[in-house]
Amino acid sequence: MTTSPQVDATPPWRTRIGHYWRLVRADRPIGIYLLLWPALWALWIAAEGIPPWWTLLVFVLGTALMRSAGCAINDFADRELDGHVERTAQRPLATGAVTPREALLVFATLSLVAFALVLTLNRMTIAHSFVALALAAVYPFTKRYTHMPQLVLGVAFGWAVPMAFTALQEQIPTVAWVLFAATVVWALIYDTMYAMVDRDDDIRVGIKSTAILFGRYDRAVIALLQLLMLLLLWRVGGMAGLGAPYVAALVAAAVLFGYQQWLIRERERAACFRAFLNNHYVGMIVFAGVFAAYLVNVAA
Repeated sequence: MTTSPQVDATPPWRTRIGHYWRLVRADRPIGIYLLLWPALWALWIAAEGIPPWWTLLVFVLGTALMRSAGCAINDFADRELDGHVERTAQRPLATGAVTPREALLVFATLSLVAFALVLTLNRMTIAHSFVALALAAVYPFTKRYTHMPQLVLGVAFGWAVPMAFTALQEQIPTVAWVLFAATVVWALIYDTMYAMVDRDDDIRVGIKSTAILFGRYDRAVIALLQLLMLLLLWRVGGMAGLGAPYVAALVAAAVLFGYQQWLIRERERAACFRAFLNNHYVGMIVFAGVFAAYLVNVAA
């Protein structure tokens, strides 16, 4: 007796949505978290407490949309390279499940929806949103020309900080730029760890990164950057009048940085990736410190 072959009953439209879902990394939200935490730090500091609900919603949704759009344009830029890198070989564009044209359409659609949300805010924030879009579009292509694409990523991820202040204060005070600098340094930290996962493959295919640039000094440079970030965040706390809860959060963040150094000590791929993921908790703890500081200030 012969058995008939199984037929995939998944509707074609659902299959395509699944491909787009993986294209924008909706199944891996770590990028949203790393982009969202600095935006939340900035919104709370700019508002000196809980920000207006609509502004908060615009930034949360806009963060998710622009990170997703960034993934689409990133995979478009890397479509000829991803298939040669172990970690990215199964991405939809690398396998042909999504076409380059589809990826560009996804990028454009998500960017337009995010822009529609920004249009509900003030003119200064709308103007700054064009910088955010340009950074998101340019970053993926910098890997071919500079060993510092992580710096460009940091500026792109950190641009939500000045935008938060323009949305709530219609100005960008000094504290915003210090917080922005801390966010850029943070991206250099976690994205160098991320690049350490792919270092051997990147060297082979010609992709540049800070992990390659720093070479055997990678851990030492990351440690210096971690210290610099903590100092910048400490300065933010002094400028914004944040108190003991915030300082306690920075101490906890320092402990997590120490744990990350332990993870990357052997430069093993999986451990470096775990160190990268651990930065989500750094961002969460810093936000908890900001949140608690304003609660204490209100109660005082």
